[in-house]
Amino acid sequence: MKPNMGTADKAIRIIIAVVIAGFYFTDVISGTTGLVLMIIAAVFVLTSFIGFCPLYAPFGINTKGHK
Repeated sequence: MKPNMGTADKAIRIIIAVVIAGFYFTDVISGTTGLVLMIIAAVFVLTSFIGFCPLYAPFGINTKGHK
């Protein structure tokens, strides 16, 4: 897996995951919607730490930039 995520992309995903978790744990969102959003937040955190987004690969998207 060749990294295809840049620093800004990773940071945005982490921020979104933290906001979703905050909403979930303060009961702003709950039920099925809350669980689905928490799964999405977990995927965002995981892909941020790995630096690879599987959905970017088929479309040739690379936010990492060229060196």
